[in-house]
Amino acid sequence: MTDLDFTGRTALVIGGSSGIGNGIARAFAARGADVLVTGTRASAEDYAGEHGASLAGLRYAQLDLTDREALLHLGHGLERIDTLVTCQGAVRYGRAEFEIETFRDVVEINLNSVMAAGRRFYPELKASGGSMIVISSIAAFGARRGNPAYASSKAAAVALVRTLGEAWAADGIRVNGIAPGLVPSKLTSVTTDHEGRRQKALEQIPIGRLGTPEDMAGAALFLASPLASYVIGHTIVVDGGKSLS
Repeated sequence: MTDLDFTGRTALVIGGSSGIGNGIARAFAARGADVLVTGTRASAEDYAGEHGASLAGLRYAQLDLTDREALLHLGHGLERIDTLVTCQGAVRYGRAEFEIETFRDVVEINLNSVMAAGRRFYPELKASGGSMIVISSIAAFGARRGNPAYASSKAAAVALVRTLGEAWAADGIRVNGIAPGLVPSKLTSVTTDHEGRRQKALEQIPIGRLGTPEDMAGAALFLASPLASYVIGHTIVVDGGKSLS
C-alpha cells in the first residue's frame, strides 16, 4: 500500500457534487476510497450534465446546510469516516453582502456549518484517527471590496482550522485546510465566464492559468495521507502564485 492509497478508507465530501469538491471526491475514489458526497439537489441524477462534474462511482446524499438538523442524519450507513472535507460555500454579488441578513446567510454556510460538520463527525474522526480538511479561499488573506461576508467568513475558517487543529490533535484528529485561488465554478463564474474579468485575473496569476479542481485535489490527498501525519492546523494556499504580491 502506498501513502496515497485510500483503499479501505471512507471520505465524506460536503459540497462534493460539483466544482472543487467534486474534483476532490473523484480523486479519493480513484485511489480506492469509499466516497460519499453531498449536494443540494434531490438526487445524483439531477446533476447530469453539470459542467466538469461526475458522480459516477460516488455515493450521494442531499444536504441542506440551512437545516441545522440535517447534519445529524448524514452519514448513516457509513461504517467509518477517515476523511471529512468541508467544501460548502456561498457568495452574493452586487454588494448584497452589505445587507445584514445576507451577511448572516453567507456566514452561516461558510463558517457556522463548517464547525457544525466538524462537531457532528468528531466521534467518527476520533475513532478512525482521521482528518478534517476545510476548503476556504485566498479571499481569507485580503480585502474583497464587494464581499464582506465571503472574505470575513473565509478568514474565520482559516482561524477555525488553527483552533480545531490544536484542540483535536490530542484526540488523533488532524485538522488542516486548503485556500484555493481562482478555479472555475458556480461561485466564480461571474469572473471566469466574463472574458475581460477572466483575462485581468489571469494577468495576476504568475503560473499563467486558472486553477482546476484537480489542483486542489492534490493538496487534499496529501493532507489526508500519512505524508502529512505531522501537519496540524495549517491552511495550504493553492493559487498558482496569485497571492504572492
